[in-house]
Formats: sequence, C-alpha cells, structure tokens
Amino acid sequence: MSLTKKIILGLTIILIGIQFFQPLQNKSDEVTASHIEKVYAVPQNVKAVLVQSCYDCHSNNTHYPWYSRIQPGSWYMAQHIKKGKEELNFSNFGEYSPRKQRNKFRAMAGQVKDGEMPLSSYTLIHRNAVLSQEDKQVLVKWFGVMEDSIK
Repeated sequence: MSLTKKIILGLTIILIGIQFFQPLQNKSDEVTASHIEKVYAVPQNVKAVLVQSCYDCHSNNTHYPWYSRIQPGSWYMAQHIKKGKEELNFSNFGEYSPRKQRNKFRAMAGQVKDGEMPLSSYTLIHRNAVLSQEDKQVLVKWFGVMEDSIK
C-alpha cells in the first residue's frame, strides 16, 4: 500500500472515529422565571426576531440543524454557543443586575445597528437569521426603550 493510501485510510478512520464523540446539546424546553420573556413584556414582533436570529446562540435552547451531528463541526458549534451564552443569555437575563441589563440592552442595540450581530459566520448558513432593516429598527427601538426603563 502506498504512503498516500495509508494517509487517506488513516484520516478516514480518524474522521469516522470522532463521530462517536458528540458534545452535549444546548436544549431545554423550560422557560425559567429569569428568562427575558418572563422578566419583561416582549412584544410579539420583537420575540419573533429574537427567536429567529438570536436564541440559538444566546439562550438555553438551540435548534440544531442536521449538520450539527457531524464532527468536527458540532464541536465548533458547541464552543460558539458556549461563548455566546457567556456573553449574553436571554434564558438567564433576569439574573443580571439592573446595571448589567441596561448595559446589555445598550450593547445589543449598538451591535444590531452596526451589523455586528448576528455574526456573519452564523448568517452565512442560517439565511433566515439575517436581519432586515425593519427587523433592525424594531430591535434597536425596543432595546432603547428597555434600556431607558431600567432604573
């Protein structure tokens, strides 16, 4: 067997082997008392945009596409979700101090306005998560109102 065939065989065995090591999934049907929707009155149009474009990476319930079961992609996805939730978790939003909530609303408004969120690496595959100008205006306006309402 040639060296090239041995390398291809070895890589194939490794790729098949790593498929058996799946990260834990970020799934929960529970909407806790600290979820942003329980803490604040989230209008339906705002909720629809948050669910469509934000919750997969910034809540305790990710909707996983078929390709999320293929390694090493699922490891990358799990790490991406972990970092997203560390930065902002809508499922635990009520646990943030008022100051932190205010800062999060301000940061979200700025990032949406500047096109930083959702990440282009996410919207590249999830085309339905791309924010229209109207979606951006709805979110930025609501984030601003919420920021101003927190004492």
